[in-house]
Amino acid sequence: MSSQSVIEKNGMQDSEEETNLIVDNWVRSLSINRGWIYDFNKIIARFVSFANVFLFLFCEYNICTQTKYFKQLKVYKECRYGVISTGFSPDGSKIVASVGSSVYIWDIIESLHIVKILRGHSKLVFNAEFSPDGNTIISCSDDKTIRLWNANSGEEIKKLEGHTRIVTRAQFSPNGQTILSGSWDKTIRLWDVQSGQQTKKIEGHSDFINDVQFSPDGQRVVSSSYDRTIGIWDMKTGERIHRLVGHSDYVIRTTFSPNGLFVVSCSNDNTIRIWDILTGKTVQTLQGHSNWARDGHFSLDGQTVISCSRDKTIRWWDVKTGQEIQRLEGHTNSIARISFSPDGNSIVSASADQTVRLWG
Repeated sequence: MSSQSVIEKNGMQDSEEETNLIVDNWVRSLSINRGWIYDFNKIIARFVSFANVFLFLFCEYNICTQTKYFKQLKVYKECRYGVISTGFSPDGSKIVASVGSSVYIWDIIESLHIVKILRGHSKLVFNAEFSPDGNTIISCSDDKTIRLWNANSGEEIKKLEGHTRIVTRAQFSPNGQTILSGSWDKTIRLWDVQSGQQTKKIEGHSDFINDVQFSPDGQRVVSSSYDRTIGIWDMKTGERIHRLVGHSDYVIRTTFSPNGLFVVSCSNDNTIRIWDILTGKTVQTLQGHSNWARDGHFSLDGQTVISCSRDKTIRWWDVKTGQEIQRLEGHTNSIARISFSPDGNSIVSASADQTVRLWG
């Protein structure tokens, strides 16, 4: 045998011995550490169990966005007609709704039933809401009038007349001293609460006005119209600050953000838009509804928006990403209006299915 062959053979033997030694040591190590591996497996099992709990909590309460996930709590079925508007009292204990030519009030703390019905309008009531102090209810109607009611007794206090077409929205200013109204006569009007007299008439829209609202500080007014535009107005001068254009169909509802710097709008083009009122530009477009978007509101922290639609759903959106967070279903017909409770923990909705629903 050549010396080269001997070297190769010895090399192979050495390699085999080294391999056997490595395998033997690995097996011994494995035997020694089996207990540690078993303990490690238990740690992993505990981690997986915790992860499941975390996922459950995440589903119930969105930890990342701190957004509460809502579910249906109550259904008020005593309405004889479709419900057009609804909202909470300032203390969150009552709900007011416009139903046919009447205004319904529920005490959601003490009773599941209607506690008062306000009658006086001769035609459909388009909106009803409480004053900032909760003592008065304001309503507006197809009968062209705005009426003030004592929230406790249900008696009519005042009737404001001047609009020549349907009054689609009437609202108290944040200090409760002024009334703002919008109408299909294409005008926005301001009224003195004490005297009931009109103090200002603002014109500028070229078609029906669907909605008007004060900014949180009461210095500005936002309006939405069938002319597909949104107006931002200076309340003192009556001058238009911005004309927001972008929706491709009627703009139905507009609402200020809590800080007054943004506006959310809802349109028959099925979209919700968020606007910067300083620049007049769209900063976010929320898409997902399969039919007309009827109403929208910012959450108290301004980080999310809720909307309702003719598609029978209520949807919750992340303002920054524009993504849908949650969808609430239950209504069997178009949802006309939604509103947050004062503490932001509940939502009330009004629908053509003749129900008012409470979510929380």
